[in-house]
Amino acid sequence: MIEGPLPKVIEQADNIVKSQLREFTSLNVETDKFETVPEYPKGTWLEGIVNAVTHRAYNLNGDDIRIIMYDDRIIIHSPGDLPSIVTVDNIRTTHYSRNPNIARALVQFGWVREFGESVDRMYKNMEEYFLDDPEYVATNAYTELTLRNNIVMRNSRRKEEISKITNYDFTKLTYPERAALIYAYEHKELRPKEFISSNSKLHPSTARKALSDLTKLELLERHAASPTSPNTYYTLKTQK
Repeated sequence: MIEGPLPKVIEQADNIVKSQLREFTSLNVETDKFETVPEYPKGTWLEGIVNAVTHRAYNLNGDDIRIIMYDDRIIIHSPGDLPSIVTVDNIRTTHYSRNPNIARALVQFGWVREFGESVDRMYKNMEEYFLDDPEYVATNAYTELTLRNNIVMRNSRRKEEISKITNYDFTKLTYPERAALIYAYEHKELRPKEFISSNSKLHPSTARKALSDLTKLELLERHAASPTSPNTYYTLKTQK
């Protein structure tokens, strides 16, 4: 529960949501380098929170603005229907402020940049991340904004990218081998102790065998000063 002056409420919500979000790593085929992107464009979910604070129906008691996070989506729930002439169909182009004094105050504090531009900006930000459009549901009692991160598609793309890098069919590998490649892909390097502790499903001996087999297949490259070096780590081996 976050309470207090609205600018402080937004700031705290911003920090809490940021602390819960993940990052995804992908290969930029143009630069041949790995790039890390956030789960959602910040400008999108933060705009959703600011909009909820700015336009909620403050005369409705018994309900609060709620931020609900799932593995594949984030929902921002705001008490009250959409304001006045705004509907789900015209929300991107039609602008109306239910609480103009709050809107003007948040402009002064820097949380609102331009009147009426935030929803359109959310759509553009999601499009730039190759994510689905924001989804609005409005009833007499509440308005909900849903942002989807499309984790299924991102996982599929991740496996495709690993297959391209290693030039090997990802589906032919065992679960421990796939887990090792994904870990090395996401973390740039794999240190056995950290990898084993990160996955409760893997027995240490099974994990070490997977690393050994992947090295023999030339899908992972072992880096060590000596055969028993405690600083041994592995990286994905790019196939020429």
